[in-house]
Amino acid sequence: MKKKWLAILALVLFPLAAIGIFFTNKMMYIRKLTDEELMKRESDEGHYHHEEFQQLQKEKVCIPSAFGYDLHGYFVPLPHTTRTIVLCHGVTVSLINSVKYMKLFQKLGWNVLLYDHRRHGMSGGKTTSYGYYEKEDLAQVVKWLRKRLGEKAIIGIHGESMGAVTTLLYAAKPDANANFYIADCPFASFEDQLLYRLKTDFRLSGQWILPLSDQVLKWRDGYSIRQVSPLDVIDQVKEPILFIHSLHDDYIPCEQSEQLYARKKGDKRLFIAPHGAHAMSYSDNKEVYEQEVEAFLEAFQFNQNERGE
Repeated sequence: MKKKWLAILALVLFPLAAIGIFFTNKMMYIRKLTDEELMKRESDEGHYHHEEFQQLQKEKVCIPSAFGYDLHGYFVPLPHTTRTIVLCHGVTVSLINSVKYMKLFQKLGWNVLLYDHRRHGMSGGKTTSYGYYEKEDLAQVVKWLRKRLGEKAIIGIHGESMGAVTTLLYAAKPDANANFYIADCPFASFEDQLLYRLKTDFRLSGQWILPLSDQVLKWRDGYSIRQVSPLDVIDQVKEPILFIHSLHDDYIPCEQSEQLYARKKGDKRLFIAPHGAHAMSYSDNKEVYEQEVEAFLEAFQFNQNERGE
């Protein structure tokens, strides 16, 4: 009888475990674009020219993560300024995706630090956590910059998609040390985003799959889906934020940025781009995107060289 019940239990638990592992694999080991795929895409859109980037005067950086791997990227300085923007790319891509934003900020007279998130590009790390561990890596990047540039330097962070979520989660940390943030197409809640994607991609409600996957994720990667929620912490951010989202984004709906904007206290701006799909606000609204960024920097006096000038 005991063996019979054990067999029944195994028949029940095995499929549940398999489902949990399947969906957490989708999260933790999401397929990344190869460098070749990404360079072709960005080149076709006119954002990236390999020879031009190779010849760019830049400094390789290697910043230790608190989790035992290295973060790799480039510091691209301009003369006679300490103001610096950190660029955080989205999931499945690498710092190559950040080159278009680098050009935007260089035109405005900013140094740029672009780097690869964990498990992406040249950086180490075994899993993707959609901002949970990435926010701590970003903290190390900002510390590296502060050590190099000093406490008076103006430092901003621009993030796209997962990079925007990482940016907002970092901004809410008590020891966050940047002066402003630009969040382009973030989700407000990882839980809500996963429910939306389960319904869209798999035609599943997620009512039992998500709690199951959450338990498996805690076991496998050490955090809960509910711990990745900019909406829960956005009211803790004191610095100015520019929220950007494409009106027709059907991957992360623009209502998520509107929710974040509504809950953010203090200085903030919201730009809903009229054209473009997910993470395409800049590509499809380049001129007005640049105007909105410049207006944001001017409005809060971030175009000076250092704080207090």
